[in-house]
Amino acid sequence: QTPAAVSTLTSLMSTVRAINLVLPETEVYLASSIIDGQLVLNLRSTLVDPVVKVELVGRGYLRWLEEENPEWDYEKTTACTNQVVYVSKTQNFHIKDGWLDSGVHTFDFHFTFPPNIPSTFASKIGCISYFVQGTCCSSQVVLAKEERCLLLQGTAADRRRHTKDTAPLVVEVRKDVVYFCCFRRGFVTLRISLEKSIFCPGDTIVFMTDIANRTCKYVRKVIFALHCIVLYRGFSRKGEPRYLEDQSEVTRLESRTDTAPFEAMRVTSALVLPKPMPITSTLTENKIMAFRYELVGTSDLPCTTSTIVVRVPIIIAA
Repeated sequence: QTPAAVSTLTSLMSTVRAINLVLPETEVYLASSIIDGQLVLNLRSTLVDPVVKVELVGRGYLRWLEEENPEWDYEKTTACTNQVVYVSKTQNFHIKDGWLDSGVHTFDFHFTFPPNIPSTFASKIGCISYFVQGTCCSSQVVLAKEERCLLLQGTAADRRRHTKDTAPLVVEVRKDVVYFCCFRRGFVTLRISLEKSIFCPGDTIVFMTDIANRTCKYVRKVIFALHCIVLYRGFSRKGEPRYLEDQSEVTRLESRTDTAPFEAMRVTSALVLPKPMPITSTLTENKIMAFRYELVGTSDLPCTTSTIVVRVPIIIAA
């Protein structure tokens, strides 16, 4: 660039004193809802032929590394990636007479979220994110920009798919135990009961756990956790489809039980679901990620290396 061009560019960029996005105090937006806001532009001097716009963008992206061919003698990894755009809308503001005077200018905008978009989500492998971005340009030069992230709760799902899952749910697991120090055998049974298996983000999951301890040791505690299991669909650099399943812990609760030998106990517990969170879905619905959930109860049996685990499928709908 020539000195004259650099001077003109510096003068243009110094024209904008500040740019701000003013959004409603909404913690979580719902799919199909409307977002109303303002773009506030503060100029030091007159700006000629400006382009002022606000964009609403939502997109998903994932990436992981895997071994290209396990049969090779050397290690070579390939990146599996995928991405999708869930929403991309732009509102350009009409500038009367083609110029803006110095001072503060306010531009109102509104967008409607599509009805069938997934919730905000982030993991070490992939993310689904939404944001609004305000931009002021002149002569194809970006003079100022501000971006604000949004939390969105998806609501799309095939409700007919879950109509059979409204009945109470009971899952029981028995674990046999052998104590070689005293040559005794026994078992522990965990039974988790729920009045329903379908919940919404923000709900409280209330469940009962029956512990039958038929050993000579105390069962001290049970750890409950809600696991989110995600199936990712990506592509190798050769365009071949790849799949990876990964899970993360959404919320957990540690419950002291101290169930005595040859005794039984019932514990009532509750886990509060966060908001937003992805709803139970398929790859067809979310394109690059599928979500399912399990309520998992785990107890380490004392004086042994044994662990008893109960897995209860939970459906998150909205």
